[in-house]
Amino acid sequence: MRHNSVHRAASGRMEVKMTPMIDVIFLLLVFFVCTASFQAVEEVLPTHLLLSGASNAEAPVDPRLIDLDEIVVAIGWTDGRARWRINDKDYERFDEVGAVLAAVARLKNELPVILDADDNVPLENVIDAYDLCRRLGLVKIQFAASEGV
Repeated sequence: MRHNSVHRAASGRMEVKMTPMIDVIFLLLVFFVCTASFQAVEEVLPTHLLLSGASNAEAPVDPRLIDLDEIVVAIGWTDGRARWRINDKDYERFDEVGAVLAAVARLKNELPVILDADDNVPLENVIDAYDLCRRLGLVKIQFAASEGV
């Protein structure tokens, strides 16, 4: 059987052309990079933010919290400050909110927590509340939205 003389070098050995092989590998690489998904799934976003000034004080458990169906955390913004309300009870500081949510998480961490923020509340405060709920082990966190949205 005779080999094509184009592929023979001067010494008589077979020669492999590498250019087409490199082209194929490059095209495969481009294909896999283009089809890969680089978006993180929203449910899997871990948060490890530490809150400055947060206290570890144990909050007394309100007897009304034991028979709850859901926790509604309303976040308002007045006079350049965030105002917190958990199930119709007002709180001035975020660490107080954290203590109440920690007490709830110890009782029932499967309770749904609904974060209801006003339109003028900075996103930072909403994310802080979300991160706090995740860190405390509350597993069902939802965001409230108005009907017109």
